[in-house]
Amino acid sequence: MSEIKTDKLTGTSTAGVILVTGEGNSTTTNLQQGLAKAWNNINGTGTIAIRDSFNISSIADNGTGVYTHSLSNSMSTSDSFTFSGFVRCSGNVGYLAGDDDNTFTSSSVKHATYGSGATNVADALYATIDVHGDLA
Repeated sequence: MSEIKTDKLTGTSTAGVILVTGEGNSTTTNLQQGLAKAWNNINGTGTIAIRDSFNISSIADNGTGVYTHSLSNSMSTSDSFTFSGFVRCSGNVGYLAGDDDNTFTSSSVKHATYGSGATNVADALYATIDVHGDLA
């Protein structure tokens, strides 16, 4: 088996474009496009805290079950990314949704967490997000 060790990959025609052949050898995927651009794992109860993260500079508590994750490196526009995640509230799996004030920026992700009843926002014991899209 061969092994390649490197500190940097650069595309031959465009520096940031590296294509990977997909399953079945019939399609290609842009490596950069498929990478998570940020992720965060927080404790959203009491004094909120980041457990671990990538490309996240801080977290803000905007009230019960509403959090803003500030990105260290911004996305290219407020429309150039998507986010998803996992939530556990009070021992039950809940869900995560964009906050109802419809505020999206290229430098932060704001969301609300809901408990298993899905009727009211609730502080999350665990809330994780991952962000995919185009960095600025």
